[in-house]
Amino acid sequence: MTGFPITIFHNPACGTSRNTVAMVEAAGYQPEIVEYLQAGWTKPQLQALLAAMGARPRDILRDKGTPAAELGLLDPKVSDEAILDAMVEHPILVNRPIVVTPKGVKLSRPSEVVLDLLDRKPASFTKEDGEIVRR
Repeated sequence: MTGFPITIFHNPACGTSRNTVAMVEAAGYQPEIVEYLQAGWTKPQLQALLAAMGARPRDILRDKGTPAAELGLLDPKVSDEAILDAMVEHPILVNRPIVVTPKGVKLSRPSEVVLDLLDRKPASFTKEDGEIVRR
């Protein structure tokens, strides 16, 4: 749907990310999918997404399954700038999925958070684990 563009920064290995994409598609949209592990990030791109979310880099820092601890990024004294630099160097450090629509930008965790960013919503949706989401 061209009048309501949706971009999803997606990791296909992540169930939450897959559920988010499927929910958007179930609502009748054809989102632009950016596989950020392949595409990578730029610092200005991350700064723009964070500004739109009203968030700081630590808010989207993923520690599970990433080198965040080894890089010392979990220390609360680490600067936003250092976290951003690490995210550009190691895209896996960015939690996912991040969804951009005309209604805003959010980290879609849990996946049903994406419904707040859509004009149309599916009547119901069944996640990969069998959980039914109704809105």
